Amino acid sequence: MAAVTIAVNGRSYRFECGDEDKARFAEVAAYVTSRMDGLIAEHGNVGSERLLVMTALMIADDLWDATAGESTAPPTADTAPNAGALTDVAKAMRRA
Repeated sequence: MAAVTIAVNGRSYRFECGDEDKARFAEVAAYVTSRMDGLIAEHGNVGSERLLVMTALMIADDLWDATAGESTAPPTADTAPNAGALTDVAKAMRRA
């Protein structure tokens, strides 16, 4: 198992993942962090919970746009691109 530490909004979080998933985990974390940092730059620090929800909505919107035209239904955790990788990240987050 590999350990990955990410910093989001000034706080550090440590997660465990498979050695083969370490680079992907770090890449996904960097994407989330960049989206969150953009919101902070635009709106200021509006509170951790609100910032988290805003970031999640933006990423869901990105996913929706990325899968547009593939189906008339909105993307789900099962139909999203790289759904397996996202599921692995979520499992690692629950273990942390």
